[in-house]
Amino acid sequence: MVEVREVKTRKEIKEFVNFPLELYKDCELYVPTLYVDELKIFKKNYVYNETCDVVFYNAYRDGKVVGRIQGIVQKAANKKWNQNRARFTRFDSINDLEVSRALFEKVFAWAKDKGVDEVVGPLGYSDLEREGLLIWGFDQLGTYEEQYNYDYYQALIEDYGFEKEIDWVENKLYLPEVKDEKFHRVCEHLLERYNLRMVQPKSIREFIKKYLNKFFNILDITYDRIYGTVPFTEKMIKTMVDGFKLLVRPKDLVILLNDKDEAMGFALTFPSISKIVNKHKGHITPGFLIDFFKTKKHPEVLDLGLIGVDPSLESKGVATAMIKFLQDSLENEHYDHLETNLMLENNYHIQNLNKRFKVVYNKRRRCFIKKI
Repeated sequence: MVEVREVKTRKEIKEFVNFPLELYKDCELYVPTLYVDELKIFKKNYVYNETCDVVFYNAYRDGKVVGRIQGIVQKAANKKWNQNRARFTRFDSINDLEVSRALFEKVFAWAKDKGVDEVVGPLGYSDLEREGLLIWGFDQLGTYEEQYNYDYYQALIEDYGFEKEIDWVENKLYLPEVKDEKFHRVCEHLLERYNLRMVQPKSIREFIKKYLNKFFNILDITYDRIYGTVPFTEKMIKTMVDGFKLLVRPKDLVILLNDKDEAMGFALTFPSISKIVNKHKGHITPGFLIDFFKTKKHPEVLDLGLIGVDPSLESKGVATAMIKFLQDSLENEHYDHLETNLMLENNYHIQNLNKRFKVVYNKRRRCFIKKI
């Protein structure tokens, strides 16, 4: 028999956070979130609590945790997209339909009490969180930015009546075998033609002081139409900047400015820390910190976090300048490849740009939907 209980006590919080670590303890491809960050979502002053109603559930059998799930009503997203939805996220379960059904029943009952019309997921508080269920690419190491899951999850979700809403694809990007000198000249010409220049801060402190507001302004503009996005708040920006300070290096960030010093584009990459987070099971220990700073200084792989240009420049080919920046990073720093993270399957603009690389398609993710 399965018992599902709402997470309320410290013990239940610990069980919720620890369950995936136990479930994936022998999986070398699973990359957990940092343990300390997962604990933060239970704090009353958590950044998203201003715009969200949330609930957490653990599933037990014979006193042992066998599954978990979180429900979210993201009111800011519902207002932006004129929707009336709840989201599910942090869904993890043993391969057992009784467990998954019991978890979804609780979330749907909670969502119905909130007056929503449908449930979608996996989707977190915002697109800055992990989203989508891995449905192809189970032999690939997860990235720190996205979730790895076992292949049976899809059957558990579809058993409850969920259907596909949208897919994302992910690629590994390698330098082309032959450098396209003409492409590089065209990129330079486009920058001159539209009075644009690419700027890299000398330090993260300089970025925060001189470019922070410009960066988030253009980020909001370029990602406004992207599925599931949520308007930035001051607290969200602060949370993201705190992550910048920890992981991003100045050479991994470029901002495109026009002759009025306005931001018109950007590209942001991260040193891949997947292997060390897997190794230390998401716990920040002295050993983790040693490995972290070594990896940050000399990463083998870069994760492509964010990239975009102002919509007014999309049809003018200016986004190719961002691709040139990424190619130069691979070539000059001798990284093995870039991991793209999520790209909507119908985002043909960015997928066409990626063809400037040698592309290896390696993952697909899905967001599901079910009416209440």
